[in-house]
Amino acid sequence: MTHRPELPTSSATWRGRPAAQQPPWPDQQALDRVLADLAGCPPLVFAGECDRLRSRLGAVARGEAFVVQGGDCAETFDGVTADRIRDKVKTLLQMAAVLTYATSVPVVKVGRMAGQYSKPRSSPTERRGDVELPVYRGDAVNGLEFTAEARTPDPDRLRRMYQASAATLNLVRAFTKGGYAGLHQVHTWNQDFVSASPAGERYERLAGEIDRAMAFLRACGVRPDEFDDVDFFTSHEALILDYEEALTRRDSLSGHDYDVSAHLIWIGERTRQLDGAHVEFASRVRNPIAVKLGPATTADEALALIEKLDPHREPGRLSFITRMGADRVRDLLPPLVEKVTASGARVAWVCDPMHGNTFTAPGGLKTRRFDDILTEVRGFFDVHHALGTHPGGIHIELTGEDVTECVGGGAAVGVDDLAHRYESACDPRLNRHQALDLAFETAELLRDRTTRPGGSE
Repeated sequence: MTHRPELPTSSATWRGRPAAQQPPWPDQQALDRVLADLAGCPPLVFAGECDRLRSRLGAVARGEAFVVQGGDCAETFDGVTADRIRDKVKTLLQMAAVLTYATSVPVVKVGRMAGQYSKPRSSPTERRGDVELPVYRGDAVNGLEFTAEARTPDPDRLRRMYQASAATLNLVRAFTKGGYAGLHQVHTWNQDFVSASPAGERYERLAGEIDRAMAFLRACGVRPDEFDDVDFFTSHEALILDYEEALTRRDSLSGHDYDVSAHLIWIGERTRQLDGAHVEFASRVRNPIAVKLGPATTADEALALIEKLDPHREPGRLSFITRMGADRVRDLLPPLVEKVTASGARVAWVCDPMHGNTFTAPGGLKTRRFDDILTEVRGFFDVHHALGTHPGGIHIELTGEDVTECVGGGAAVGVDDLAHRYESACDPRLNRHQALDLAFETAELLRDRTTRPGGSE
């Protein structure tokens, strides 16, 4: 008989709690075999890297840095190619370059990648005509094709998720540590779309300014190592707890448990129950943790999450990613920020302007308006400006490709254009032009914040 792998006791306490959004695996023995294999696999990330991210997010929580977190809504196994991974990394690097140069604020770069293969769903099934099948829960669980075979949860997909995540991380590390991410490459990142994009042209002008600044430093004999590579961290929603537990390891130096599937893990809006398994699991690992807070969140719930997940009030341990919607952020966010700030907790506040602004276009495709996304970001900044607190970052769904999934932006995509190149397996993403547009707009908001009298920076 196959037994579950032996794991650190402290991280296994979630099994006594209600666990929402877990796949209905049809073969428990097959699942156990996969989990036993995963428990013996090498870590995808290392404790020291997680500690470094926690330190960087501590600077965000103190108002000394800004975080850009982005990537696919749901990664797919077919998307693990060098070009697609490079283009996502490149888009995030461009956004970070815009924000850093425009504001002189350090930017922490975190990808929604190398593990974002599962998604919570509002219904366990999907109906098309007279046929009802299990809903698609992400490539980690089942297939997107609407067939009984594809939609049956398959635990072997967890092994494939680990392999795909390892391949993605290998490429990310090669790109960010091998010179590709160096600031001397700012023009190279833009060559393929500068002529076709207003945002690209604006970026190219900024890249020229960066080049001149670097030439000045070189002339002065200054050549910091940071010009040649960057720290780039990974994150995903820790949804499938069997997988996360199988990739939990005890650090031999500190004695703490780390979920080595990613540097940062977050808890979603549908799984943040205080007595639930996801919050319990996250409370037992040393990684930086984030929690999504939607419009129904109360200030007391936010305080209870802090008490559970960050009892020692350590800056960088806990981030709150708010997703209120463009028309509600100015009303719903202030009570949360006020009460959390009054408690003395130092969390990093991050804006997710995507999930509260989704609608279905007349053709049946889910989409988001760029203007709504920007409106929520502006509202997020306005709230923090008014309260004297730090707007710590943005969390967005994006791709490095020229998809047509969100409408609007500088290189305008109309509702009638959506079907031209709609490729997301789940929710609509900003394309690289729209993502760069958002970076410039956010940089202006952040620069205004840092230059105001009495600003926290």
